[in-house]
Amino acid sequence: MYRVSHGSAHGLADVSAFLETLNREGAGVFVHGEPVFVTRAPGRLDVMGGIADYSGSLVLELPLGEAALAAVQAVAEPVLHITSLGAEENHRAAQFEMPLDALGALDYDTARAFFRRDPATAWAAYAAGAFLVLRRERGVRFDRGARILIDSKVPEGKGVSSSAALEVAVMQGAAAAFDIPIEPREMALLCQKVENLVVGAPCGVMDQMTAVRGERNRLLALLCQPAELCGMVELPAEISVWGIDSGVRHAVTGADYGSVRTGAFMGLRIIGLPRLGNYLARLEPSEFEQFYAPRLPERMTGSEFLARYDGTADTVTRVEPGREYAVRMPAAHPVYEHYRVRAFAELLAGPLNESALKLLGELMYQSHASYSACGLGSHATDRLVEMARDAGPKRGIYGAKITGGGSGGTVCVLGRASAIGAVEEIAAAYASESGHRPYLFRGSSPGAAAFGYLKLEETA
Repeated sequence: MYRVSHGSAHGLADVSAFLETLNREGAGVFVHGEPVFVTRAPGRLDVMGGIADYSGSLVLELPLGEAALAAVQAVAEPVLHITSLGAEENHRAAQFEMPLDALGALDYDTARAFFRRDPATAWAAYAAGAFLVLRRERGVRFDRGARILIDSKVPEGKGVSSSAALEVAVMQGAAAAFDIPIEPREMALLCQKVENLVVGAPCGVMDQMTAVRGERNRLLALLCQPAELCGMVELPAEISVWGIDSGVRHAVTGADYGSVRTGAFMGLRIIGLPRLGNYLARLEPSEFEQFYAPRLPERMTGSEFLARYDGTADTVTRVEPGREYAVRMPAAHPVYEHYRVRAFAELLAGPLNESALKLLGELMYQSHASYSACGLGSHATDRLVEMARDAGPKRGIYGAKITGGGSGGTVCVLGRASAIGAVEEIAAAYASESGHRPYLFRGSSPGAAAFGYLKLEETA
């Protein structure tokens, strides 16, 4: 049995449940005589900003109540041993084991290919990747091994950053177990490297930053240039946001997300303004519309682009000669989205009368429409947004939009706090229409930095 010798569970029910699981399952995972460190990182609901993060937009993110928990123990045997509870569809524990020296000898390209070769262990890249990134980016030489137990309650494939929650929980646990000092901002950036370079998903940084720095019931405001925290935006008590899962599996590695990101960076290269750096969001909408939108092709082949411009500034995607890319809309989206997010934050800071609530909702509907124009919509998420719009202010519902990387996943709904009944009715009607009973995200919890870690020691 283990007892907590340092830290607080912060009254979180999932932490108490995980400690019970650890005491039940730990004998088969951990060795005697060494402390175990428990960490926790939540998923996130993308309220505004979404895919504009990689173009430098302001984003507003809510840490969810659902989280990934990790227990990490440093051991003498120089092997990384990971057990993930419920990682498989049949909910049996999945395991991964690899000598740390062998993992540390891999470069990123080789590691990515290694984890992709077997779908049964591809999940391990999110956890093992933390150790590889710490070695390559921070020069950490692990002279001891690690035994890790993971239990994530962040649903996968729903566009709420289950991957970032897992990456952050494991890296924070490794930092605690091996006494590696890492500032919260750096931890988020290192975990983004796990996803970009080891997993191979071209995500921006908002997911990891929310998992690290999020605060309960507050929107994290992040200017993604590359990751400047702009404080927290209070959600007034009279309103709430919820997430309704569409049942269409979202994957940031999908071709649509990658091609839209590539198209945005192609547009940035064609515009060619040095003052923008890598960030289209630095353009004002009026400037973009008047001077630059007419210069951008609606679509362009990769070979034509490469012949004229050689390449883009993006480090995690590449232009493929044999593909055709949308350019104008992917480039326009972050320009207008950054403006929408700034307006959204300003409205939240003022008096929330009926007019302000309707404007907040309109900004969300505009964001959703822009996703669709980029090719990142889906019939299922469109239907949920339509249902929210039909319910409308008379039921206390003011706005809705697709979240995160799009192409399915979860829809964020904004309404009065008293409108939970209307949200549940939308979910029930959607279940009746689609045959899919949607998961309803409600509630919030602290990020990994606010949670810290628990140190567990065996009782006599």
